[in-house]
Amino acid sequence: MQLDFTARELTIKLVYYGPALSGKTTNLQALHAAADPGSSGRLMTLETKDDRTLFFDLLPLTFKGKGDLSVRLKVFTVPGQVIHGATRRLVVQGADGVAFIADSQNAETQHNAEAFLDLRENLKANGFSLSQMPLIIQFNKRDMQDVRTDEELGKLASQGKEPVYLAVATWGDGVVESFMGLLKLTWDALDSQHRLADKFGLESNEFMQEVASQLGMGDRSMDNIFDAAVGGKQKVLNPGVSK
Repeated sequence: MQLDFTARELTIKLVYYGPALSGKTTNLQALHAAADPGSSGRLMTLETKDDRTLFFDLLPLTFKGKGDLSVRLKVFTVPGQVIHGATRRLVVQGADGVAFIADSQNAETQHNAEAFLDLRENLKANGFSLSQMPLIIQFNKRDMQDVRTDEELGKLASQGKEPVYLAVATWGDGVVESFMGLLKLTWDALDSQHRLADKFGLESNEFMQEVASQLGMGDRSMDNIFDAAVGGKQKVLNPGVSK
């Protein structure tokens, strides 16, 4: 988190992490398409010849809060290919929250596991543990053949503390809900640590409602949006507990 008192601007960094071709860039593209043009900047991508993201995407979304405070959300992706480990470590540096985008196909289970271990190691290298980092897991590509079943992912969600979401990012399904879930965890963790509501009068529910409105979900309640997590409402993350 970065706070510019002069400009009255709070910047939050969110990172989309996961194996190659799991749909990280597609999530950002769908998020950009859903955002009100007045709140979103230009989506920047750097790609290789085989159309995989080489470095990162940067999607700045800006929302105005109470007390003339601007909240700027910078959303990045990391390159999933194994050879770009150093870049992933650099992009994760300074992250306030992470969305792990997993591929739902059974054939990609091992790649998901390897990428998750890679995330853990890169967070450790930056002085964090998984339990300290606000984190959601999205199982993308639910429209593909031979995917992990809803029952299996429901059991996985019940065993872990991280909220789990299902998505088809190419259709936009589950994209905004996953983002809102990540932002909620991240905001609550930052508010707990820095007392943002007390200092700036920006309450979590009001901020979430404003973000939802700017992402085309203004007609839905917060409970309805967060109930999209597998198994119902998100569990509360305690950022003070570490493994």
